[in-house]
Amino acid sequence: MDNVSNVSSVLTLQGFDVPQETSFLAFLLATLGYMVIVFCNILLLITIILDKNLHHPMYILLINMPINDLIGSSALFPQIMREFLSNSKSIEFPACVTQAFFVHIYATGIVFILAAMAYDRYIAICKPLHYATIMTNAHLMTIIALIWGSSLILMGVLFILLLRLPRCRNNVTHTYCDNPSLLRLMCADTTINNVYGLLTVICTQPITVGLILYTYLQILIACFRSKSTDTRSKAMQTCATHLVVFLLFECLGLFTIISYRTKNLSPGLTKFIGVSTLIFPPTLNPIIYGINTKEIRKRAIMLLKKKVFPM
Repeated sequence: MDNVSNVSSVLTLQGFDVPQETSFLAFLLATLGYMVIVFCNILLLITIILDKNLHHPMYILLINMPINDLIGSSALFPQIMREFLSNSKSIEFPACVTQAFFVHIYATGIVFILAAMAYDRYIAICKPLHYATIMTNAHLMTIIALIWGSSLILMGVLFILLLRLPRCRNNVTHTYCDNPSLLRLMCADTTINNVYGLLTVICTQPITVGLILYTYLQILIACFRSKSTDTRSKAMQTCATHLVVFLLFECLGLFTIISYRTKNLSPGLTKFIGVSTLIFPPTLNPIIYGINTKEIRKRAIMLLKKKVFPM
């Protein structure tokens, strides 16, 4: 067993194998990608906050999506940008734990947010006459509090259990820090951690995925029963947008799990798939919602013309 007393506070990430002559170009591309994510998500966020016409439950719940995307991308990109710029794969242990915590907050938060949005659409489409009495401000705030409160409590306990363990290794077998890679650094029994992590997945995934599938099935049935073509079209468009985001995240997450358990894949592809869940959803979510939601697209264009490109 490794010597616990002599373990360093500096960890070494697996990182990306970028040649030194192209590291600055990689830094510029990573910076550009991060700027696009930040701009698109902040634009979506500000558009909903500033426009009173968008202060409806559906859009207020949507506010949580760009916030969560900014948390996930900000947990990853600064570390990758520093790695490319300094050509160093080292990271301090406290910074590694902080990164891992916010990565897991992002991953947990996105499924909770999508489940809440699916519930809102279910009430709006399947029970339209009761929508105003069910989706009150108090009920809406309760849902938002549950989204973030549940994520913080579940992940807080996960990392409290992690930090109680002694560490005797320094090499993180991942491109960024997460709970599984941190557990491999510990030299004590991690059974409790593994059981808690498994229970968290077992409890959250079936509930959120089941709620999403059930609500959209009911919405689909209601749409086919509706005699109004316009109502059916709007409902299908809204639900299709939510389902695209949900399937994108779930597929990328599944590919990530498979890639780290498949030895035949190249290391470069494995690393790329590993960071994909923190790159593609935060990039595409604001674009998908902005383009496919007429009200948001219209208000965002007006905001840009008024604030950014005034005539």
